[in-house]
Order: sequence, then structure tokens, then C-alpha cells
Amino acid sequence: MPRPPLTRAGVVERTRALVREDGAGRVSLRSVARSLDVTAPALYAHVTDYDDLLAAVAEGEFAHLRERFDAVDEDDPLDRLRALGRAYVDHALAEPHLHRLMFRYPPKLAGAGLPISFGPATDVFSFALTAVEDAIDAGRLAVDDSTIAALTLWSAAHGVAEVLLMGFEFDEATAGALVATAIDASVDGLRRP
Repeated sequence: MPRPPLTRAGVVERTRALVREDGAGRVSLRSVARSLDVTAPALYAHVTDYDDLLAAVAEGEFAHLRERFDAVDEDDPLDRLRALGRAYVDHALAEPHLHRLMFRYPPKLAGAGLPISFGPATDVFSFALTAVEDAIDAGRLAVDDSTIAALTLWSAAHGVAEVLLMGFEFDEATAGALVATAIDASVDGLRRP
């Protein structure tokens, strides 16, 4: 039976599966090619290089995170921020290796001076930033700088996700309490009294 033609989408999906299973550090162009039963040079018809391939996988993961964010339907601005934080943690826990890959590609932040920025990451960060701006506009947050507030909330969600991914054997109730406490503390710390 003839092999289906090699496509960029197929190469990216196979790479995603390998990263999901083993982490990006254990994936190479050669390992991707081997798993597709082709030579590594055959991949260059579909990707520029290793970084292009990993960036394509990260782009897909940012799209999945954005889908989780889009599903948040809380009307109250503070509840919305909490739900976005939980959605972020849930995504990280569902796909730990892919989550770690995503943050090789930072968002563009005004004034941050990062040497690179990644459009899909910027899109997701901008979505969260808009939720923060909505909470400020509604008079629910006692901050003036929406970017700092969004980064603060992201730091809390990212930090609790990383703690949970460290391998502690928390039961579900303890893990849930840790997530809720970290996210609530960060939102409440910015809330207007």
C-alpha cells in the first residue's frame, strides 16, 4: 500500500504527538523523519528547520489554549479572570510537554523589549489583557497598568501550573484548593476594596 503524501500538516501533527509523549528536548528532525518513515532531508520540503517545526506545534497549542479561553462565559469581570486562570492551568495539566514548548515563544508586550515575539502567543495574551482591561473599566480592579495586572495574573496561574507539574502526589481536592487559592489571591490582590 503506498504511503500517503507527506504534508506540512502531517509533519506538524506527528511532531506534536512526539512532543506530547516525550517533550521537545527528546524530539529532533531525525526522530520525526524516522517516525514518518522518511529521511530527514524530506522534511525540508515542508518546514524550514527544527525551530519552524516546533513553532508550528506551539502555534497549534496556543490555538487550543485560546479555545479554552473562548469557552469562558463568566459575566462578572473578576469571575472571568478567575475562570481564565483555571482554563490556563487546566490546559497546562492536560498537555504538560506541549505547555512547556509553548513558552519558548513569548508574546509581544509593549515596552518589554523581548528580542522575539510570537503572534499566536500575543493573541492569547491580548485576549487575557482585554479581560483585565474590562475589569479595570468596570471599576473592579484597583490598578492603572493593565499589562502589569495581566502579567501578575498570568504569573500566578503559570506558577501554580508549574508546581502541579513538578510531580507532587496531591489528591484532587488538594490540587484544586491550590489552584483556587493561588488564582483567588492574585485576583483579590488587585481588586478594588
